[in-house]
Amino acid sequence: MEIGNSERITQIIGFIGGGNMAKAIFDGIVSKKLVDTNQVFVSGPRIERLSYFKDQGVHIAENNQSLIKSCDVIFICVKPHVLETIACQINSPSIDDWHNKVFVSVLAATSLEKIQSCFVMPMKLIRVMPNTPLAVGEGCCVFTPKPNVEAKHINLVRSLLESSGLCLQVPENQINAIAAVSGSGPAFMYTIIEAMADGGVKMGIPRADAVKLAAQTMLGAAKMVLQSGKHSAQLKDEVCSAGGTTIAGIHALERGGVRSAMMDAVEASTKRAIEMECSHK
Repeated sequence: MEIGNSERITQIIGFIGGGNMAKAIFDGIVSKKLVDTNQVFVSGPRIERLSYFKDQGVHIAENNQSLIKSCDVIFICVKPHVLETIACQINSPSIDDWHNKVFVSVLAATSLEKIQSCFVMPMKLIRVMPNTPLAVGEGCCVFTPKPNVEAKHINLVRSLLESSGLCLQVPENQINAIAAVSGSGPAFMYTIIEAMADGGVKMGIPRADAVKLAAQTMLGAAKMVLQSGKHSAQLKDEVCSAGGTTIAGIHALERGGVRSAMMDAVEASTKRAIEMECSHK
């Protein structure tokens, strides 16, 4: 088993479901040359929707059971309400090396316990909460393995995911809150970028330039937080000159409740995830 950000992985990777998250993970690991496209299988209910993968040279599996027989690591990238249907399709004693396979769930608000309860065979299962910026090498994901998952399999999955950004192992009871920050977070950030660009357009900057400036500014600010080692409040203070333009803008943000609104957004997303998880039990 080859593991490491600069090493090629020899295992066969499968994706049950070919939606946005499967594409993001696939794009990330292929762009980093961890795997070749001919090491990847994908399945889905409608073959025509898998054309993106087919065009990349990925194997299109005839069905989910066929995919599992062919693969070593299987990402379950479907909506939670489809889980039981998928389980019925692949529960089979004919898969004689089931115990050697690692299943990685990216299902939102679906616990390890719930996933395992849908399957007849004991699974080596890892629950992952990734986000779509994995596709551009700036992802943020967390994972929780079942106790029966061996260290070599945890390291393999970690290598696949951390090749495209930050990847942390966390207790399962933190995943819903983390999903609100990093999973839903990109949508929150896109909203801020859009709002900043709108402000620039209002003040006379062409739309295309305003979007680029806002996005690059957020990217740069994020790297400053991650690489400088300084608290975000300190970095903010370093930009705010006494009586200057930035502190005037910060005052406007505080008056508009930006800090409270962002905290409310994380809280609302977390509560919704908990509601969804409870409904799946």
